This record gives sequence, structure tokens and C-alpha cells, in this order.
Amino acid sequence: MSSSPENSRSPTPPNPGPHFVGRGSSLEPESRFSKQVRELDLDEVDRSLQEEPEEFSSGKIKTIFYEDLSRSIVSDNDSPDLSFRYSLNPYRGCEHGCAYCYARPTHEYLDLNAGIDFETRLFVKPNAAALFKEWIRKQKTTPDFIAFSGVTDCYQPIERNLQLTRACLEVALAARLPIRIVTKNHLVTRDLDLFRKMNEHGLIQVGISLTSLDQELTRTLEPRTGSPKARLQAIRELSDNEIPVFTMLAPIIPGINDSSIPELLEAAKEAGAEGATYTVLRLPWSVEPVFVNWLEENQPSRKEAIISGIRKLRGGKLYNSKFGERMRGTGIMAEQIHQTFQIFARKHGLNKPFPKLNNSQFDPTCGAKKQRRLF
Repeated sequence: MSSSPENSRSPTPPNPGPHFVGRGSSLEPESRFSKQVRELDLDEVDRSLQEEPEEFSSGKIKTIFYEDLSRSIVSDNDSPDLSFRYSLNPYRGCEHGCAYCYARPTHEYLDLNAGIDFETRLFVKPNAAALFKEWIRKQKTTPDFIAFSGVTDCYQPIERNLQLTRACLEVALAARLPIRIVTKNHLVTRDLDLFRKMNEHGLIQVGISLTSLDQELTRTLEPRTGSPKARLQAIRELSDNEIPVFTMLAPIIPGINDSSIPELLEAAKEAGAEGATYTVLRLPWSVEPVFVNWLEENQPSRKEAIISGIRKLRGGKLYNSKFGERMRGTGIMAEQIHQTFQIFARKHGLNKPFPKLNNSQFDPTCGAKKQRRLF
């Protein structure tokens, strides 16, 4: 059981299960909303020792995909510290398995856990494009832009096969509805043909998230994302095709990558990024034990220093959910991070505001030809 954020000692994560190769978390933290309580069954333990499933003995666990037959696809956000009102998420859960992912607690609404379930029990929305088109047709005013995605990555590995994000982009193009994308995957370049058409009307901006240039670090911290090299290559290809592209340094983690801000911004600029932004680590709810367990497994000698640095961002706590503070933190360390970012963003010309997307051509009929009335 993790300690409360006010506790001055470092939190202790729940007892992890088997370590799974290529996954960000082996934990099964108890859900806030679960109606079921799991208890240790010694008879079951004895049987499992005799008949251990192959995925456990190999250290690997398969990803299972379920159909999500939601009746809506666009979320309406009113958080004052986010830059978008509307977001679209074709997937629930994320195979990337980032140990710090703030979206992990969303799986608890499905009576699943925010640890291993979040990255191995994924829900896909096969009707995403049709639902998006239906939403567009109901709009009585012109939306600003739609964020792809506000929660999980719309270019996570399963997108390569299902192409739900691409189908939604085709709908947006037909409706002349602007889109802003943030992703960690080079797969985004697959849709350059659509981006070029969208860019002719000022409908597209793409953000590539960078955490570190150290592949050994990202291999465990973000196990199934694109490599740092692949992400920089994505920036380069987008820039070469004149697609507006920015980088997001997210999250900045004291003692992990805060000292890397200058090199990350320099690399992004060299690759062709036009702008940059950042957020600091957020540990809401069950993200805390997952991340702390990652520290135990991957940074044991530095765990205490890293936890201490996080507390310095949060007034002695591990998390502060207050709007205006949750993304940037407070105190001397938060100010140091901010100043470092500002200095080097300005040095590399990445401190300019993003150009406004064009929503003046919005067509809620999605380009459908109007039918002539016969009577």
C-alpha cells in the first residue's frame, strides 16, 4: 500500500507480480472503483507453481484487444490548463506501457487495473470514423480543433493494422476540420499523404513527444514507444513535407531527464521542429505506485533522490491536481525547469506561439453532395 502524498518517506509500491518483458508495469494496483476484491488463495498458488502459464514462465504476456462499442468518440474538455476543448481517442488503454502515463487510472472505470491491465487489455473503437462523422454533423457552431488524442496515443502499435486514426483523419479532411496530433511513434509518418492535403487548408499540426535521447532509458520507461532516433526521424520527415511540427518534452522528471532539456530541444530543432512545449511528471491516483515500482526495478540507487525531486515540485507531496500547477509544478525546482526550458527554447527559435489552425472552411456535411429536392 502506498503512503499518502504528505508522508515524508518514499512510498512503497504494492507487491509486484511476475516481471513481464517489454512492459512498463508488472503491478496490479487495486482499482478505486472495483466491486471485486482479490485475495491470495494458497491452493491456487500451489496449482500455479505446478501449472505455470507459458506467458508467465517466459516473462512475456500477450496483448488482448476488445471491441469498444461506445456511442460517442469525441470528449468535451473544460480543464482551464489544457489547450484544447475537444479530443478524440480511438483506443482505450495503451500498449506503449509508459511507466509514468497519467491516463492509467482511466482503466479503473472498466473494472481493470492501472498497471499491467492498462497496457495489455486494450479496447478499440471499430466505429470511430462513423461516430466522428455523426458528431461533426451535429455541430451547430464551428469547433476550434480536435486533439488526437487527449488520453492514449492514437498511433500506438495496433493502429498499424486497424487504421482507425487514419479513417478519422479522412473524415476530418472531408469536413475541413482542423486536427492537432501528439504521438510518440514514427508511425505518424504513414499518413503524410493526408497531412499534405490537410495542410493545404491549414488543418493540421503534429507534435512529437520526446522524453530522452537515451535508448537504454526509454527501453524501460516507455517500452513500446518509438525509439528516440525514430521520433526525431518523424520530426524530420514531417518538416521535409512542410507539415507544421512541434515537440513536447513530456514528462520532465527531476533526476531522470530534467538535465536533458537543452539537448532535447537542440535535437528537435535540428530535426526541423518549429515549436516546443513541456509538462512535468504527474502521478495521480494509481500512477504513483506504478511509477514508484518502476524506480524500484530500474533506478534503485537513485530512487530516494528522484522521489525527493518530485516532492520539491509539489510542495512536499507526490502530486498536486490544482489547475495551473499540475502541469508545471511549483517552487524553486519548477522555476529552474521553466527557466532552463525558456532559455534553450529561445536559443533554438522554438519559443514562438503555434500558428492558429484554420477552421473557417468547416463543412459539417463532410463534403457530401447536397441532394436536390424532388418534391
